[in-house]
Amino acid sequence: MSALVGPPAYCAHIAEVLLSQEQLRRRVGELAAEVSRDYAGKDLVLIGVLNGAVVFLADLLRALTIPAELEFVGASSYGDGIVSYGTCELTKDLDRSIEGKHAVVVEDIVDTGRTLAALVECLELKGAASVEVCALLDKPSRRTVELHPRYIGFEIPDSFVVGYGLDFAQHYRGLPYVAVLEPEAYESTT
Repeated sequence: MSALVGPPAYCAHIAEVLLSQEQLRRRVGELAAEVSRDYAGKDLVLIGVLNGAVVFLADLLRALTIPAELEFVGASSYGDGIVSYGTCELTKDLDRSIEGKHAVVVEDIVDTGRTLAALVECLELKGAASVEVCALLDKPSRRTVELHPRYIGFEIPDSFVVGYGLDFAQHYRGLPYVAVLEPEAYESTT
C-alpha cells in the first residue's frame, strides 16, 4: 500500500490506495501516446465529462503530442450517492459544434455504461466524424449496456473509489491517487 497523501480527514476513510501517483502518471502517458498516434493529422476534440474527469483530462491533454480542441459536457447519474440511479441527466451541453470532428470522450470511470452510452449517441447525432471513449477506470463487471471504451487506463474491481478527480459527495477529488473508500464512510447514504 502506498503512503496516504492528503489532509488527515481525507485519509481517515481510505481503506487502501489502489493506484499510486506513479502508476497514474505512467498510464496517462501511455494513453496520450495512443491517442496521439491514432489521431495524428485529424481534427481532434477531447470532450471532458464534468466534474470527475477534469484531473485526468488535464494530465492527458498535457501529454498529447498532437493538437486537440477541448470541450466539456456535464452528465450525472449518481448525484451524491454511490450507486447509479439509472438515468442520465445532461447538466451542461457543448459550447461549440463538433460536426465533422473526431471526438474522444474523456471520462473518469465507466460503471454501468448507461451515462456514456447515452452521451456517445448524443455526440454522434451532433455530427461528429467519430466518437470514442477514453476512460481512466473501467468496472466491466458492472456493465449493463453494450459499451466498449477504446482507451482504458485501468480495469478495477467493484469497489467504491475516490481521488484523482473521483469523489464521494463532492469530497476526495484532490487526492493525487485512486483509493478505495471504506464502506463506513458512505453506508448511511445507501
